[in-house]
Amino acid sequence: MSTVYLNGEFIPHERALVSVDDRGFLFADGIYEVTPAFWGTLFRVERHVERMRRGLAELRIDFDPKSLIDVHRHLLAANDLENKEAAIVYFQVTRGVAPRAHAFPTTAVCPTVYGFAKELERVPRAVWEKGFTATTVRDRRWERPDIKTIGLLPNCLALQTALEAGSTDALLVKDGVALEGSHNNFFAVLDGTVSTHPATNHILNGITREYVLELSRELEVPVEERPIQLEELARAEEAFFTGTTTEIRPTVRIDDCPVGDGRVGPVAKLLMDAYQEEVDRHRP
Repeated sequence: MSTVYLNGEFIPHERALVSVDDRGFLFADGIYEVTPAFWGTLFRVERHVERMRRGLAELRIDFDPKSLIDVHRHLLAANDLENKEAAIVYFQVTRGVAPRAHAFPTTAVCPTVYGFAKELERVPRAVWEKGFTATTVRDRRWERPDIKTIGLLPNCLALQTALEAGSTDALLVKDGVALEGSHNNFFAVLDGTVSTHPATNHILNGITREYVLELSRELEVPVEERPIQLEELARAEEAFFTGTTTEIRPTVRIDDCPVGDGRVGPVAKLLMDAYQEEVDRHRP
């Protein structure tokens, strides 16, 4: 039995019910956020909340997510996750319950706010060292993937395509540009430089993406934010995906072609070691 948060209450998971007239159910009219915690300490929660605030503003949903920071911590404690190496806290905010109509409700409604916490099963380092694979998939999402909305069907279809091809990740491609994954950001090491698509409306600017860019600069690894042409991947020395649940995941094959020498490279290892140091810093 787990404890979840729903509209101001902490309740058992099986008691959490949402109306069939909720606009999140009917229209995917809402946003979500996933925040990691290491040994019970939330990691960059303020940045996650700020991204949630921006998304809510873009959708014109009137709710202040700052009120949820303490709720994050309560969920970790209520579910005995404070002594776990890694956990995640998920929050979703929809416009709320209203009669089904495409236009926004003309009378004020209360947003539906739902949250839960669970342990994050990290990939063992021995498995990580073998590397992972990706399949390129045409990007069929709407023009605002920079908003972390709950309308994720194109992402789900893309990942399913990759899984059925025997790959770990989907690499979304549009107009010949490698953008990002179905639920994570994409990096390539080209001529010794860590490269990733700039934070435009074409990608979701990941909190882990930002952290990896910071780590790269701290470690004096050259970085650049620019569109990566798909054909450039043929000469990439390394590639990896980043995200809250992905962490830093090295990609050794894309579309059955090896990346570099087909093994996990030194840049990914350097960054993962630094990431692990941050995890261990919170160990009791």
